[in-house]
Amino acid sequence: MPTFTLSTSPAIADTEILSLYSSVGWTAYTKKPDVLFQAIQNSSFVVSARSEDGKLVGLARTVSDDATICYLQDILVHPELQRAGVGRALFEQVMERYQHVRQTVLITDDEPRQRAFYESMGLTEGADFSAGPVRVFAEFR
Repeated sequence: MPTFTLSTSPAIADTEILSLYSSVGWTAYTKKPDVLFQAIQNSSFVVSARSEDGKLVGLARTVSDDATICYLQDILVHPELQRAGVGRALFEQVMERYQHVRQTVLITDDEPRQRAFYESMGLTEGADFSAGPVRVFAEFR
């Protein structure tokens, strides 16, 4: 099993960020790199994962009021280390940081592996809440 370390240091080179987002095909971010770098800079919390050789292999970032809501904006892991515990470690770091916050929310693609991952982390899809479905309203530009 590959080993990795987590860090909450904001010191991540732009080239590393772009490489990681490109590795997972997130072109909505990579086609406007300056916007991506600004988004990460302005995030409430960023946690990154690095491989033994220091390569950036994962990142999670949130937007939060630190009281009632934590929005998990991005969580991504380089394809070479997916299913090696990196995503779980990033997620757990976010949840520990925001354990006092009432709601944790995220919006993700309709992809079965993503659903399985988030359910394995203890999250419930809105349509599956036992109290009835919730509605999510969004506008994507």
